[in-house]
Amino acid sequence: MNIGDQSARYVEFMNENYRPGFTYQDFGPQFTAEFFHPHQWAKLFEDAGARYVVLTSKHHEGFTLWPSQYSFSWNAMDVGPQRDLVGDLAKAIKENTSLHFGLYHSLFEWFNPLYLSDQANDFLTNDFVVSKTLPELYEILYEPEIIWSDGDGEASDWYWNSTVFIACLFNESPVKDTVVVNDRWGSNDINCNHGSFYTCSDRYNPGVVQPHKWENCMTLDKSSWGYDRTATLSDYLTIEELLTTLIQTISCGGNLLVNTGPTHDGRIDPIMEERLRQMGQWLSLNGEAIYASNPYTCSETHVYATFLSWPKSEKVELGSVTEDVVEGEIVAQLLGYNSTLTTTLSSSGLEVTLPSLSQVDARWAWVIKLEGVKISNGTSIVKKDKHINL
Repeated sequence: MNIGDQSARYVEFMNENYRPGFTYQDFGPQFTAEFFHPHQWAKLFEDAGARYVVLTSKHHEGFTLWPSQYSFSWNAMDVGPQRDLVGDLAKAIKENTSLHFGLYHSLFEWFNPLYLSDQANDFLTNDFVVSKTLPELYEILYEPEIIWSDGDGEASDWYWNSTVFIACLFNESPVKDTVVVNDRWGSNDINCNHGSFYTCSDRYNPGVVQPHKWENCMTLDKSSWGYDRTATLSDYLTIEELLTTLIQTISCGGNLLVNTGPTHDGRIDPIMEERLRQMGQWLSLNGEAIYASNPYTCSETHVYATFLSWPKSEKVELGSVTEDVVEGEIVAQLLGYNSTLTTTLSSSGLEVTLPSLSQVDARWAWVIKLEGVKISNGTSIVKKDKHINL
């Protein structure tokens, strides 16, 4: 959670609701996960239209969700759930879905004495990495196809031994031919410059097409990366806001990683489940404009234009579709509507006449599929008005 100027509020809450001397470690036994059903999670993620899942195997507090021998008495087998949560979800994903399984892993730990000692020594020693971080990474035996690293920001890749681990991962690991990694492996210009895909910053959304594959990692809760018991409905993204983020991200060549914070007892809150299922519902109808699509280019002979609000005039003007990009007869279809649409080509673009909204199956955002058009250059920004550049 981004505490910021509200830190006093959280201190007051702790003082009012927890006994004196209560420590962060005392939360461990309260993490019970008795309602965690990995097969239900796996099915939900598949229904949401996801293609890969990234589980937080360890965050900055150092608690591992697998029975790590390097995190004695501070892991999900020894404390709280008393089960291998990583292994359970990995098995459910791999045996019951076609999703790719990935693991988030924090390089540093807030409270670890070894890390604090290295930090105090200006990271000239890396005892913490040698004895904790690297052994943990090598210990994760669940063959993830994505390693999503985080918590690198205070020290260089030399301190983290990043190149040593990544070289082993790509050359010797069981997933060496399929695994990918992000870019958070050191503070010395690694971020947004090196990695199979770039994450750059949380909620990264550049607004223009990027030359390298990237990912927008964001949250359904507008401010919290975890589950916030005090959150109200307005604290969550609406389905329209979620789809806007998805469409804008895809239009610029990125992937979307949607964070959902589960409860202490292992549930995904109903409001988050609803958003995921709504996204899956939209993708089941419009997914061809998302999956395996490329910005600026066409999928075979098809170009997709997405608009985020239904125009009162029931006409959409596509500004980049001009005579010089038309190859033969233009055929326009609205996904979720059975008939072809009427089009008029002029010097200002292609005007597409829409049907009545009541005749369309799609909701929240709409996709026009064009044949006979080849867009190879332009501005990849999805706009909310009637003029859309491809």
